[in-house]
Amino acid sequence: MSSWKKSSYSSDKGQECVELFQSETTTSLRDSKNTTGPVISFPHREWIQLAEALRKAP
Repeated sequence: MSSWKKSSYSSDKGQECVELFQSETTTSLRDSKNTTGPVISFPHREWIQLAEALRKAP
C-alpha cells in the first residue's frame, strides 16, 4: 500500500472516518477528517493481533 486508504466502514456522513497506511514495517491509522492530526502506528504483528481481537469482541 503506497497511500492512505479510507476504511470501507467510513462514510462522508458519519463520524467514524479512518484511514490506513501500510509501510514495510508498520500499519498506521489516522482520522480522515483531520489528516494533519495525530497518527497511531503499530508494528505489523501487533496490528494483526489487535484486528483479530477486535473481530472476536462482542
